[in-house]
Amino acid sequence: MKMKKSLVALCLSAGLLAAAPTMSLAAINIVPQDVSAAPSIPASTLQQLHWTPVSPSQTLTSDISAAGQTLNAGDITGPVMAYSVPANIGELNITLTSKVNNESVYAPNVLVLDQNFTPAAFFPSSFFAYQEPGVMSDNRLEGTMKLTPALGQQKLYLLVFTTQKDLQKTTQMVDPAKAYAKGNGNAVPDIPDPIARHGVAGSLALKASTSSSSSILVGPLFGSSGPASVTVGNTAAPAYNTQPAPAAAPAAAPAPVAKSEPMLNDTESYFNQAIKQAAAKGDIDKALKLLNEAERLGSKSARATFISSVKGKG
Repeated sequence: MKMKKSLVALCLSAGLLAAAPTMSLAAINIVPQDVSAAPSIPASTLQQLHWTPVSPSQTLTSDISAAGQTLNAGDITGPVMAYSVPANIGELNITLTSKVNNESVYAPNVLVLDQNFTPAAFFPSSFFAYQEPGVMSDNRLEGTMKLTPALGQQKLYLLVFTTQKDLQKTTQMVDPAKAYAKGNGNAVPDIPDPIARHGVAGSLALKASTSSSSSILVGPLFGSSGPASVTVGNTAAPAYNTQPAPAAAPAAAPAPVAKSEPMLNDTESYFNQAIKQAAAKGDIDKALKLLNEAERLGSKSARATFISSVKGKG
């Protein structure tokens, strides 16, 4: 196999939320390795930015107006945020949240760069879906990127920006009273939903964590028509590594999920645990969405887990 460039292997996860009429989900058919829509930025320009390090299991909250930097390239508008994450600790799950404040929200785009500042993947603003408010969370745009660095990578870089095109759009939200009523099983009040305008200011929260067990939640399991994983560039070891790189095993295409077949034990356990954790935090809305998704995938125990959890017996 002919390889090119130094890389990042990316696995895309659209999140654990089932489709609901009041939720605007991200476009899960985005092909992240297609960077043609991303602005072209010289590596020399990128190197001049201050890249804020994010440690694993750390949630870094930033005020864009105060911490943002200026970058003139393409259609980029307003301040940008620049983060670096370690790439030598295995698979990374990176969740980016943009909070709605005073009916305004920063619509983020994320350009992922390898350690040589070579673009490896692009997640446009449509990837970051609106999420309804819950007991422990506010109105927000949110998306989770799953990144698996290739051998030899030391750092990955995430450039977060918004564009003039994004500023011309708005986000339809759900009134908190409606979300609360639905999460508690009460009658949903007939009140209008607010609309958040897109702006160049806002608050971002970036969380980077490592995970080796969540690979079961990749690709077609969530209805994506795209490939389960994306490989960009050269996966061979760097020149300074004296050991020969192992031959890459061909990746087997995941079999489509058959509704008539029972869910795998690991997947069943994952959803049950996630339902328990959501219920324990009081986020019944999230627990309901997890239940719906689990049953769609063939779970036989998720409903019992949900019922016992919300009754405080989980």
